[in-house]
Amino acid sequence: MYTLNFDTAEFISKYWQQKPIVIKNAFKAFEDPISADELAGLAMEEDISSRIVKTETDDWKVIQGPFEDYDEHGDDKWQLLVQAVNHWYPESQPLVEAFRFLPDWRFDDLMVSFATPQGGIGPHIDNYDVFLIQGEGERRWKVGHNGEHQCRGGDPSSPLVDDFEPIIDVVLSKGDMLYIPPGYPHCGETLSLAMSYSIGFRAPSQQELLTELADSLIDNSAGQHRFTSSEEAASHGLVSQTQQQGIMDLLAQLATDPAQYQTMLGKLLSQNRFELDINPFEAPISTTDVKEAIEDGANMQRIGGLKVLSLEADTQVQLYINGEVVCAAGIEQDIIAEIANNHLLTQSQLQNWLNDQQVMTVLTQLINQGWYYFSE
Repeated sequence: MYTLNFDTAEFISKYWQQKPIVIKNAFKAFEDPISADELAGLAMEEDISSRIVKTETDDWKVIQGPFEDYDEHGDDKWQLLVQAVNHWYPESQPLVEAFRFLPDWRFDDLMVSFATPQGGIGPHIDNYDVFLIQGEGERRWKVGHNGEHQCRGGDPSSPLVDDFEPIIDVVLSKGDMLYIPPGYPHCGETLSLAMSYSIGFRAPSQQELLTELADSLIDNSAGQHRFTSSEEAASHGLVSQTQQQGIMDLLAQLATDPAQYQTMLGKLLSQNRFELDINPFEAPISTTDVKEAIEDGANMQRIGGLKVLSLEADTQVQLYINGEVVCAAGIEQDIIAEIANNHLLTQSQLQNWLNDQQVMTVLTQLINQGWYYFSE
């Protein structure tokens, strides 16, 4: 059980997406949810995104996983980072749960790092919100102002930025936390063998929205309306300001019509950037099988990292799961909300739904897709 030791409402009001903050003792009696050896084991798996960052003279070298051995890296100046640990290691989910005071659609993943002394990743800027939680050991973090920062060495392809004047310079110990909004440069240096946890929250960019919208329009043969006007510019080669705006208003029309954007948006926001541990049934089971499992005492557990979303005032009754649409027609809104809000569907909930055929059909789909599994 991980309980945040600060006022989350005050945090959202004063700091969320506004400015960084250090929260000492953010978790009382913090315990690492995963050991260094278990993390190293995850980084050996092909499906799991991992990397080692080695600190060199005024530079950092990145080696992509998976990894078979770590001895060659020595006792200092490197760290192992594993993405989406919550997808593969269920014991880490309670730490993620502590941050559900923010909506699920924003949540990206739990990244875990094991770092040796002087290990770090160099000064960089993230385009998402991040909570950095310190486990075992100590790390020193510096955060700069969110102004203009040059790519390191003038190289536009570099993920790093030049050194900056810190507005925060702090050593984090077990249970401490640093929150950094998008756009603030930061860097960390390990002082002693350390486990650290990065909880990331991300929103779609304009580029991602337009790409997804274009794909949706093409897939549904929609968006066929063309620009028309009642007057034309006198100059042969001129596109008037009125016409420029009128053409671009075609996009604005799509963005204000829920029937055009809602399904696209639900699919986009429920997607994950990293692989999920999905294990669908080889031979699909029936709703009768699901009912029998529930009657025998089973709960239904969501796999790690899976996003299950609903849209307020949706023009269609749907759930959006892992970038796909699940029809929820005929299901009461409060039941849809329970499915979307709860990682675990308990016996008391499931027993109440046993005689609702539409609900049983959806639950059977969730099981057959490998998105949920029966648990005791």
